[in-house]
Parts: sequence; structure tokens; C-alpha cells
Amino acid sequence: MKTILSWLDDRIGFSMTFKPLIEHPVPPTGWDYTIGSAALIAFTVQVVTGVALAFSYVPTPDHAYESLQFITSGAILGNVVRGIHFWGASAMVLLVCVHAAQVFLIGAFKFPREVNWLSGTVLLVFTFGMAFTGQLLRWNQDAYWAVVVGASQAARAPLIGDWLTGILFAGQSVGGATLTRFYATHVFMIPAIIFGLLGLHLYLVVRHGVSEPPVPGVVVDPKTYRQRYDELIHKIGVPFWPDAGWKDVFFALAVGSVVLVLAIWLGPPELGNKADPTVVQAYPRPDWYFLWYFALLALIPPSIEDEFIIGFPLLLGLVFVLLPFVAPFGERSPLRRPWAVAIVGIFFVSVAALVELGNIAPWSPDLGDLTLPAEVTQGLSPTAAQGANAFQQRGCINCHRIDGVGGLRGPDLTRVGSRLTTDELTWRILNGGRNMPAYGAMLNPQETAALLEFLSTRK
Repeated sequence: MKTILSWLDDRIGFSMTFKPLIEHPVPPTGWDYTIGSAALIAFTVQVVTGVALAFSYVPTPDHAYESLQFITSGAILGNVVRGIHFWGASAMVLLVCVHAAQVFLIGAFKFPREVNWLSGTVLLVFTFGMAFTGQLLRWNQDAYWAVVVGASQAARAPLIGDWLTGILFAGQSVGGATLTRFYATHVFMIPAIIFGLLGLHLYLVVRHGVSEPPVPGVVVDPKTYRQRYDELIHKIGVPFWPDAGWKDVFFALAVGSVVLVLAIWLGPPELGNKADPTVVQAYPRPDWYFLWYFALLALIPPSIEDEFIIGFPLLLGLVFVLLPFVAPFGERSPLRRPWAVAIVGIFFVSVAALVELGNIAPWSPDLGDLTLPAEVTQGLSPTAAQGANAFQQRGCINCHRIDGVGGLRGPDLTRVGSRLTTDELTWRILNGGRNMPAYGAMLNPQETAALLEFLSTRK
């Protein structure tokens, strides 16, 4: 084996190329520096499992859903591979976002690493792009209508709205051409771009060196930084491998183990119903990493929706791009930059709250098969029982809760009889209100009277 490796090294020269890279000196670092490497390993896992899935996946409307069913239920270890791909996507998105936050907190975007930050920003964008394009490949109702909703938002962009919609749909509507375009983008185009950006990103890390852990009071000065960094590396620097690299390996294995356990224990998400454009009674909801934006769009006033849909992503992107040029010098330590810690803390708390809110989605009717609890309907007079039936049949229960059953879009009506008089209830039912349609033209007098009697019993 030694002879063979020596022969290969003599012909290829890999030791001369790779040995200096893996043994280049780096400053002693903590565990927070392993997040970027773990994100790289997560991307590699996505590529490997994606190739495995591509052997059985058929990107056509007639076979995409069925091929995923076969992978999940019929292929050897298909359920596990699909589970790893699903949970690995979540791990990759989370790791890339946390890595960006860590780089921001320790000020590693400052001189001379401005381009490192910019290449990482573009990597973040394409990570979310790969996550978004992967949704449609399930070809279920959620995926189909989520893309329709996304395209309708893109269509609101001034001047280029129709052009953006055409790019997403590959036509006038979501169909076979759309699925093929998303498949090609998800499997070929975005991974190729990410590979190129990763090469640039890693090259820049080697060129400028791993940023040293920040020290309070030590500022970044372009005139002296490179000399100070070289002296630091000469004094306390250690080889990347094995002195620092083992932490990357350990943390990556830990993340991979968690993904594998989740893939085996929980498996991939349920496919649900197959995509059917004729069934418009659907409630599309994106994966968790887009839920925060989904919730944000639901909460903003309708009067500024168009401006927000276009302006918010542009503003966020502008902040990321301008950051290393606005603050290229000065302190790097989070202890001397409390505003940076506050920004990261507020951002993550806000996103977590919005994800939770988006998961509940109280602004949307509950379109499930809902029935009032037996204790609510027991002992009612015939007229009130008729009103309880109208409450369910007319969809009131989809927006209003009674004794814990029903939607969250409207107020809870468990004790509405104690809050509103009969006249107030009548006015609200017939004329509607905020987010509530007027039922005056939909209900006959008998139904209205029955509904009023039923609601009046809720005290």
C-alpha cells in the first residue's frame, strides 16, 4: 500500500497540493468555529442522498408522486434515505444561518474578509433557493399550491412581475414544465453554483486565514492587521489538522448522528394528497424555514403587501451586502458590540416566534372536519340544536372556537352569550365585521333565529 501511494503521489502530487492546505496554521479556536464545517458536511450529505433519490425519482406530473411513494415504501432503505435528505435540509439551513450569525457576532466580516462575507451571503441565498425548489418535487397539494402562492407574490413586482412568474411557472400555470424546471434547478443548477461558491469561500479562508477569536480592546486596523495576524499565527498558531480539525469532525459527526436518528425515528414527512389543480380547497403551508416569512406576510396590513413583498427581501439583501463596507474596522468582540448581540438575539427570537405563529396560523380558517363537542349540543332546545347544526354547516366553526373546538381566525365564542346581547349578535351575523363576511344574504330567517338562540346559550 505504501508503494502504491508513493507511486500515485509521485504521478499526481496530491501531498504537495493538499498537505499544506490541511496543515496550514490557524489560531486556537473554540467550538463555535466548527459550525461552518458542519454546514459543508450537511451539504455533502444532501448531494449524496439526492443522487440516491434521483435513481428512482421521475420528474413528471404522472410519476413524481408515485415514485416518491415507491422510494418511501418499496425501495431498500428508501424511507431512511428520504428521511436523511429531509432532515439534512433542515440541518443545512439551520447551520448556515447560525454560521452567518456567529460570523456577524465575532466581527469576522471585517477587513480583510469582506469578500468572505459576500460569498457566504450568496451561499445563504442559494441554500434557501435549494430548499424552496425541493418542495415542489414532492408533487403533493401543499407543494403545488405553495408554488402558486409564491408565483402570485412574485407577480406583484413592478415591471418584472410577469417575467418572474414566467420563470417560476415555465409557462402560464404550474404543470409538467414547472416540475422539470424545478427539478433541474434543484438537482443541477443550484448545487453547481454552491460548489463554485464553496470553492471561492474556502480559498478565501485559506488566503486570509481563519479569523482569530476576538479580544476586547483589540481593534481591526488595515494598516497593522496583517502584520499582527502573522505574528499571532507564528506565536500561537497550530496546524489545522489534527489540532483544530478534529473538532470539525466531531461536531459534524454529532450533527450527522442527530439527522440519522431523526430519519430513522420520525422518517420523512407524509406526502399527503397528490397535486391536483382542480382541487382548490387546499391550505398550502411551507416548510418550517419559510414559515416565519409566511407568518410575516399574514400579519402585515393588506395596504402595504405589494411594497413589503418586494421591499423587505431587497432591504435585507442590501443590509447583508453593505455590512462589511459600512463597518470594516474597529472592535470585533461581542462584549464591545452589544448592539450586535441584541440584533442577533432579537432576530432569532422573532423568527422563532413567527415560526410558531405560522405553524398555528390563527389568521386562517381551520378547514378540517370539525364537530362541536357533545357536551355543547346536549340538552339544547330543538331550535338551539338547529342553530348548533347551522354553526357547523355554515362554516362558523372553521373560524370560531367553542369549548376548544374550531378555528382561531375569529373570536372565541364559548361565552359569547355573556358578552353580546341578542341585538348585537344579530347585527354582527347579518352585517359581518373585520375578516367576517356578511351572512344576511346567506341565512334564511329561521336559520338566523336558530343560530341566535344557540349562541345565546353560550354563557
